[in-house]
Amino acid sequence: MSESDRSPADIGRADARPPEGEPPRPSGLMDLLAVSAVLLDAQGRIVLWSPQAEKLYGHTAEEALGQYAARLLVHEEHWDWVIEKFTDVMKTGQSWGGSFPVRCKDGSTRMVEWRNMRLLDDRGDFYALGLGTDSPTLREVERDVALSTRLISQSPIGIAILDTDLRYAAVNPALERIHGIPAEDHLGHYYREIMSAPEFDEAEAAMRQVLKTGNPTVEQNTIVARTRADPEHQHAWSLSVYRLEDAQGRVLGVAELVVDVTERHQSAMEATETRRRLALIADGSARIGTTLEVEQTARELAEVTIADFSDVAVVDVLESVLDEHRPTARSGPAFFRALAVRAAYPTEAVHAAGPPGQVASYDADRLATRCVRTGRPVLIRHADGNDLTLIAPDERSATRLARAGVHSYLAVPLTARGTILGFVGLARARDPRPFDEDDLAIAAELASRTAVCIDNARTHQSVRNAAETLQRSLLPDHPPHLPGLLVASRYQPAQAAYEVGGDWYDVLPLKGDRTALVVGDVMGSGIDAAAAMGRLRTATAAFAELDLDPARVLEHLDTITSRLEQYIATCVYAAYDPHRAECHIANAGHLPPVLVRDGRYPQLLDLPTGTPLGVGGVPFETTTLSLTPGDQLVLYTDGLVETREHAIDDRLDTLVHLLAAGDSPLEETCDRLLHDLRHPDDHDDVALLIARARPFAPDPAPHR
Repeated sequence: MSESDRSPADIGRADARPPEGEPPRPSGLMDLLAVSAVLLDAQGRIVLWSPQAEKLYGHTAEEALGQYAARLLVHEEHWDWVIEKFTDVMKTGQSWGGSFPVRCKDGSTRMVEWRNMRLLDDRGDFYALGLGTDSPTLREVERDVALSTRLISQSPIGIAILDTDLRYAAVNPALERIHGIPAEDHLGHYYREIMSAPEFDEAEAAMRQVLKTGNPTVEQNTIVARTRADPEHQHAWSLSVYRLEDAQGRVLGVAELVVDVTERHQSAMEATETRRRLALIADGSARIGTTLEVEQTARELAEVTIADFSDVAVVDVLESVLDEHRPTARSGPAFFRALAVRAAYPTEAVHAAGPPGQVASYDADRLATRCVRTGRPVLIRHADGNDLTLIAPDERSATRLARAGVHSYLAVPLTARGTILGFVGLARARDPRPFDEDDLAIAAELASRTAVCIDNARTHQSVRNAAETLQRSLLPDHPPHLPGLLVASRYQPAQAAYEVGGDWYDVLPLKGDRTALVVGDVMGSGIDAAAAMGRLRTATAAFAELDLDPARVLEHLDTITSRLEQYIATCVYAAYDPHRAECHIANAGHLPPVLVRDGRYPQLLDLPTGTPLGVGGVPFETTTLSLTPGDQLVLYTDGLVETREHAIDDRLDTLVHLLAAGDSPLEETCDRLLHDLRHPDDHDDVALLIARARPFAPDPAPHR
């Protein structure tokens, strides 16, 4: 039968067939509003009464049917008005709506939101249908809807509503701006059609998990990607996802809240980069110059720079620096001896430079030659073929650099005390970041430290004895009597292959029977470090005479150290008061002292570490601890515990364990610590100071 042959009844019956599968569940909004239906005949009698009407007004259907609606539901003072409105609706067919007070079965009054309309049946008779719901409930829903609409439309947070298939159902203006895509281009499209970058796979998976479990994800996903609207720039978004359900618990979809955190992400990345660079400098300070060997110092610089800074590092010195009989050429080719060549991974680029120990000739136009003759660094952000030719000593080496993918280059002179010793060359190949001015500053700082170490290594043989003599002459003898204290100390220089450093200790009598205990370490080595140590020791003694708090003493020393070019120092300053049995102690970037109490296991003091002296502008803190007879305070420099083979925490544990081995005379304890912790080839000097509290009886006041 064709469509034209079907009767209206047939069509109605065919179209009324239920859809395949489970019919959709009703919306919970109608249940929330509990809309009641009451049907009146032309005389105003109730002929139909819904269950919702019973809940709203309190009358059962048996009680309401056949009753005049006005008498049943309206207070007497409102009868005339209601009858007039009823008459208007029935005569004109004009619907009426509004809030009206209804009398309930229990005599109470309820405000009801009404909608009245005239109905016509198939016999031509008119009826009045009244739809009503609780007015306060309706007002609450209206307020919620209005508030939600305003919040969503005006919110600076991007909001998207997606259905259970993750198709966009709604987006607010903020999300349009964040995505750079109009709302109409979102609607009806799947999430991954709009957010197509691979980075959004994780976000889609999170949405499906929220749909499945109902557990929201709040700012757990930060996506960094490019979008179709702005493919040239990276953006960062913080995403939160919530499952949407109706009042009956039916899952409607998910709401995605998107916060553009691009600026915050960039700031965090910049802060991370700053921390990385500072850590690199700190790492270089700790690892470069551990020996007084030229080659070892160059290897240390190369190792530091390939740890997340460069892919390839080459350290070359001028041949004239190592061979004093060879004059320094001011024109023509420059001759360099390779000291260290390192790469972060196997690469052909390492073969572009000569192997360590080999002398290579660089023409006058090469960047290495230009760097050492001008004393200025060279930065090539984006290196092309011509640049690689100037970087390498010859064409073959330039080809190797090109095959290795070198794309950015730095050459920094190694300058110490006004003399150019050579240069360090750094290249990036696998690392996509080009070198920038900040990288140049870091490389210059590391090169400067390295150059000083190399220069020290050249001259250490002639000055080592003088430096050691000066060092020992600056160290004190203990005062013959210290109120309430026994003290033992040791100083041991670095072994013969190395220069002495700037480690020192001091024991200073103070007013009021107090004693100052000081241990410090000037970073660096040689006669200059020893001289800097002497200046700091003298200053410490002067400030101690002023009866200052330990933190204040360190602040003054910090000011002095900042004026000592190229030097930073660590220091622990403690002042013991036997009258109070208290020790006031402050730390400036030094290793923690050890407190040994009778009957207890020794412990590393958890002091505010503070910054090293010379950093400048950072306040220090004083800590107070009790020090009763028998207690020992052990102060030391890093040369006692630091080695290349062991973690510092393990070495500190060993120190504490040795101090727990029994109550020995202090002199024996000093000797045991040096014997068990020091290695014959240790590259750093060490200062050790142990103070033991003893019973104290103050001298009686003189009689008048």
